[in-house]
Amino acid sequence: MSQPVLITREPVINKQFKITANRLIIHAGSVASAVDTLNGLADVWPTTHPVFISLFKLVPTPDLLSWAAPASAMVEIPTQAIAHPLTLSLIPRLQEAGTSLNLTWYQPDTVLPPNVPWRFVIIDAKRHYLTADPPGLAIAWGLSDVPEFRDAIIQGYDGASGWFFLRGIKTDGKLAPSHAQIVRLLNLVRRNAEVKDIENVLKQDVALSYKLLRYINSVGFGLMCEIQSFRHAVTILGYEKLNKWLSVLLVSASRDPSAPALMQTAIARGRFMEQIGRAFFEKNELDNLFITGAFSMLHLLLGASLQAALEEMHLPAPIADALLGGDGVFAPFLKLARALESFDDKALASLASELHISAEQINRAHLEALSFADSLQFS
Repeated sequence: MSQPVLITREPVINKQFKITANRLIIHAGSVASAVDTLNGLADVWPTTHPVFISLFKLVPTPDLLSWAAPASAMVEIPTQAIAHPLTLSLIPRLQEAGTSLNLTWYQPDTVLPPNVPWRFVIIDAKRHYLTADPPGLAIAWGLSDVPEFRDAIIQGYDGASGWFFLRGIKTDGKLAPSHAQIVRLLNLVRRNAEVKDIENVLKQDVALSYKLLRYINSVGFGLMCEIQSFRHAVTILGYEKLNKWLSVLLVSASRDPSAPALMQTAIARGRFMEQIGRAFFEKNELDNLFITGAFSMLHLLLGASLQAALEEMHLPAPIADALLGGDGVFAPFLKLARALESFDDKALASLASELHISAEQINRAHLEALSFADSLQFS
């Protein structure tokens, strides 16, 4: 039985803490099987940001040329394979096809083939200092937390790849007044309060009203008309959908410098859970799946403990159970979403097997979630 192809990821963060690219880690038994999977995902391919393609432990070979690479794709060439005859034959052909190349695990003494314009160069910052000008934009890898990222930028790195921004953030405070205002809105919407009462709260913060309408009208939402006002939103969407979009608003309310990457990751988690849960839950439960994924990073975004962040909200039991206790019907889907954020394809495969979800379903939902989160353009 052939090995199922699974895709995990890590984001690429620029100096402003924004996700400006995503590294897709392809876990496959062969380059040919990786290509088959990639070709089958063309219709959900993320196009907002560059997408780095890592073949993980595989040597890049000319089999990769059978992939109809999207314009946003960049192929990673690891230095361990740089002298391999098949990789050497692949590089110029990728250049001819117009596919951008990135160099991974660069070291100053690496012997490189001539006339290759590397776009990004990924360097294991734990093992190697940035002592010489790399042949492309330098991306640090292997950072432990936010303070190490700041140090890497001071050293001269152009950004970093990895999940370091999930660590090194204090989460022991209380909700800020601006966050509490959105929580108040959420509670009003959940109680199906009068539209005028909700509008009165929104009018107290014009910026929040603007952001809410901007997200609702984003490309990822797929509306056929533009929402002009909150009252219009109630008419078109109803209270359940507004609950989802106010949740997005809460996730995006942080002023922390590292917030943009956290926001995008939170929304990608939520969207993945919503997509993958379609085969398991009624339609009216899917927004709650989305909220579970989005709120799983609320403590990092708001600087408060998850308990403190959630205690003011009257969340449905499945959301609270998954977030606070790691159990309940939504919990396995949250674990699955988190498993995408690692290099451990075996753990991902095990969770998928328990839920009887195929690798193809996971990969499609994963890329669709990235496309959706990218489309919201957090700032």
